[in-house]
Amino acid sequence: MKQSLTKLKTLRKESNLSQKQLAQALGTTNSSICDWECGRTEPDIEMLIKISKYFSVTVDYLLGLED
Repeated sequence: MKQSLTKLKTLRKESNLSQKQLAQALGTTNSSICDWECGRTEPDIEMLIKISKYFSVTVDYLLGLED
């Protein structure tokens, strides 16, 4: 099973963003955001980089490899 991006959900909620708002900002769909947060799928490396830049965090942080 794929690891969920729990950090993504935390960052999104701390920024007071809905899944739809974040999806629009990243150029993806809100169902993709939901799938990533729930661990059904994973974003590709380009999207991971886009997410990390959007929230000013590292990809390792998003993946739970660092605090």
